Amino acid sequence: MEYKKLVEIYNKLGSTTKKLEKADILADFFKHAEADLDVVVMLSLGRVFPKGEKELGIADKLIIEILKKTCGATQDEIIKLFKKTGDLGTTAEMLVKNKKQATLFKRELTIKKIFENLKKLPDISGAGSQEKKIDIVSELISSASPEEAKYIVRTILEQMRFGVSDGIVRDAIARAFGKTPGEIERQYNFTGNFGSVAKLAKENKLYAELEIGKPIRCMLADRAGNLKEAMEKFNNPAIEIKMDGFRTQVHKYGNNVKIFSRRMDEVTSQFPDVVGLIRKYIKADSVILDAETIAVNPVTKAPLAFQVLSRRIQRKYDIDKIVREIPVQVNVFDLLALNNKSYMDESLLKRWEKLKSIVTVKTNIRLVEHMETKDYGKAEKFYKKSLSMGEEGVIVKNLDAYYQPGRRVGYWLKVKDMLEPLDLVVIGGEWGEGKRAKYVGTILLGARRGTEFVATGMLGSGLLEKETEGSEKVTLQKLTNELKKDIIEEKGNEIKVRPRIVLEIGYEEIQKSSKYPSGYALRFPRLLRIRTREKNPEDADTVATIEKIYEQQIRKQKN
Repeated sequence: MEYKKLVEIYNKLGSTTKKLEKADILADFFKHAEADLDVVVMLSLGRVFPKGEKELGIADKLIIEILKKTCGATQDEIIKLFKKTGDLGTTAEMLVKNKKQATLFKRELTIKKIFENLKKLPDISGAGSQEKKIDIVSELISSASPEEAKYIVRTILEQMRFGVSDGIVRDAIARAFGKTPGEIERQYNFTGNFGSVAKLAKENKLYAELEIGKPIRCMLADRAGNLKEAMEKFNNPAIEIKMDGFRTQVHKYGNNVKIFSRRMDEVTSQFPDVVGLIRKYIKADSVILDAETIAVNPVTKAPLAFQVLSRRIQRKYDIDKIVREIPVQVNVFDLLALNNKSYMDESLLKRWEKLKSIVTVKTNIRLVEHMETKDYGKAEKFYKKSLSMGEEGVIVKNLDAYYQPGRRVGYWLKVKDMLEPLDLVVIGGEWGEGKRAKYVGTILLGARRGTEFVATGMLGSGLLEKETEGSEKVTLQKLTNELKKDIIEEKGNEIKVRPRIVLEIGYEEIQKSSKYPSGYALRFPRLLRIRTREKNPEDADTVATIEKIYEQQIRKQKN
């Protein structure tokens, strides 16, 4: 299929803000995609690889070098135009349009050619790798029309700017091939790849089965107002320590071990010590485990804050050194599969009993602290013990429930002894003034309502402008660099951004407010950490959650 046909679809998607219309546009296109279906679906999301797999590894600077080579413009000319447009895709479009010298032997681009060239990029390394990457992308830009060049660059940078989310693609696949969104989502929970899901749907081969070595989406916990409320929800409850760690999905088959994050990113190379622990202390030929990995003090083995552990998650070099500096402890709490048998449709009670038989408990790998009781007094003691250990609180679980990936279904309820921080999505902001004019100084926060994100307050920065040596704090510079990738509209000093960045926000209290569409506002909000590595926008908190916390807050004030 010619790439220009996909470009026409991109333009249609950009011409409407209505999600139903976007889904209809894609559904009609997917029906006629034939052999290119899986590729078309991925490119509709602005991706080459599924989440958690390879990254293209091309940044703005390399795109500028590519445009220098293909368009005959100087670096200063490109940067000046980029500053004016705020988008390297539009910059590429304008440069190709104004290119003085036509490309010899220019050929029509196909979707297959675009995909084949781009998928080579992550595997290029070593001496001369930059030049090779430039050549691969330059081949495409040299043959591209101005509009094709725009979308090639945007695809490489994952900044498509036409507002297509996973949910829209899910619905489009369902409509195209006569399935329900639920069927498509269930299959996606097991594969993490909408391209392959679309092919299976077209061929009537949806199967939704576990595959060792391929991540599935994690089951998620809802919030409860208090421990009593959580305990009363279930006839057969269990209570577990809730830790401030890194959700870890472990796949072992033979001597091979893979480790995935909550977002389905593979992080095996960052945790060679965990690989060793799994090989040595998990008694299974093949297994999929759900766990929480925490950083611990090298001497006392006391738990450390998540911010310390995040240094390991982000590290790509000197791994052995940081393993020594920041040892970890793996706390296993669930079993998804064992020796080629899925346990996801078994009750938590059965999963836990089986789990106990395969984990050899050691200092750095153990079962999470778990108690099965209907006695509120015992549960309260367990809860207070968790808080005295410096942990976040507890999770109350339904022992009769099966494991449901990718969703909050009320089978797990987390309880904390505070107004719990909220995970909110950046949906806009305002440029600063004076010396801070180059930074986004104020951030508009959004909570989920259905498939939309609605404003629930502004976050004034309170941040350092730039990083200082050895600092791991979020800075204005760091946030602005991230937000620049997502700007979809700019009016005066206000910006609207694609909902991508998830922030953990602390606050003094929640107030009712007619100022924001959510109906609520946060009093004295403060940024605790960026959570985009662990959470997708669809994992952010909802307006209903904010309302629940508000009501909990009012009840406490009355008491």
